[in-house]
Amino acid sequence: MYVVWSGALNDRTVSPWQKCGGLAEYAVAPASLTVARPPEVSAAEGASLPAAAGTALQQLKTAGVRFDGSAAGPKNMLVTAASGGVGHYAVQLAKLAGMHVTATCGARNLAFVHGLGADEVLDYKTPEGAALRSPSGKKYDAVAHCAPAAPWSVFKAALADTGGVVVDVTPGVAATVTSFLQKLTFSKKKLVPLILMPKKEEMEWLVDMAKQGKLKTTIDSKYPLSRAEEAWAKSMEGHATGKIIVEIAATE
Repeated sequence: MYVVWSGALNDRTVSPWQKCGGLAEYAVAPASLTVARPPEVSAAEGASLPAAAGTALQQLKTAGVRFDGSAAGPKNMLVTAASGGVGHYAVQLAKLAGMHVTATCGARNLAFVHGLGADEVLDYKTPEGAALRSPSGKKYDAVAHCAPAAPWSVFKAALADTGGVVVDVTPGVAATVTSFLQKLTFSKKKLVPLILMPKKEEMEWLVDMAKQGKLKTTIDSKYPLSRAEEAWAKSMEGHATGKIIVEIAATE
């Protein structure tokens, strides 16, 4: 049995957002928000998909990314915190959509993020990384922001002159206010806060991508339930590479 904070059943992939916040051997979930886990997708992978991959997919869709082979939509994307749980899925999904991807992460994960398919990778601690400046000089049509809050001025300078969108999965009060004011002024450069709204059809698609090997889950570490506090602490440090797994039936 594996869960990621809120839960996934052994043979089902379950959205955690309706009743979130627990670690348990059994969970009750509406059938409308569960998807059968095929044998090609491990329990650990199944536990990782609902929140993290689901968020990444909705981030990209909110930014106008298409997955139907269409030439429409943004072409150049930036993914921040690209080695983390949401970010490492966002890079893969953006490449599946045929986008040019620039990504930021810590120095120790540069090779890892390149391996996910990113075309350009920046160390976020360098001046270029802090400014979100593409090594090739490209401006971004879309940004999947998975890192802590950053000033809007940084994003604004990095977006294409013709306009672009930053989809923020870690929005604070400032981001919410900025987004509201942009709507009032019909700004071409937009910040959009995102809260995951689970959809069964999206989860089915993600599970199918995982089954085909087109979407891979990187597991940073695994902990037994008795050490869940340690797992949570590691997650809050913000330096995990991929996902942290809590194994309900695991022993010390």
